[in-house]
Amino acid sequence: MSTAVAPVRPGQVLADLLPASRVRDLALVVGGAALTGLAAQISVPVPGSPVPVTGQTFAALLVGTTLGAGRGFLSLALYAIAGVAGMPWFADAGSGSAAPSFGYILGMILASTVVGALARRGADRSVLRTAGAILLGEAIIYAVGVPYLAVARDMSASAAIAAGLPPFLLGDALKAALAMGLLPTAWKLIKR
Repeated sequence: MSTAVAPVRPGQVLADLLPASRVRDLALVVGGAALTGLAAQISVPVPGSPVPVTGQTFAALLVGTTLGAGRGFLSLALYAIAGVAGMPWFADAGSGSAAPSFGYILGMILASTVVGALARRGADRSVLRTAGAILLGEAIIYAVGVPYLAVARDMSASAAIAAGLPPFLLGDALKAALAMGLLPTAWKLIKR
């Protein structure tokens, strides 16, 4: 018995290759939120910053590109809402909206949506386009996270930028490189 993969059509993301159903979509949304929560537990403190380096940004962008804009948005919104409600799956088993890193979580919701929309346009099918989509997603996360950090910690803009941006750039470059390898490779394997 052969299990055939659905043919790849324009406008699809990786999740669309699974048999379509509401149960599939619900499982993907919940699974994306859970993946992000698990990845957030990979946490490394950054000297001089109240925000740790985590795996959640990589998970959020991966969720967006593989699930698409709608399911990516719902996954990250579920992650944020459950965390605010007390689910201990933010970085370091944290929860609530008072953490200085919560702005980055809000940015991940937007970034997941944007990279998901770009993936529907084929941005996850080549190394260069994947790099562009992931880097745009990272920029969106910072654009929301750094100002939130400034307000949450009563920091000047320059202090928030110093504490909330440069310490994370190397890790984000590594995450982008990983995505640049994973996503186009997955599409190549599917096309075989």
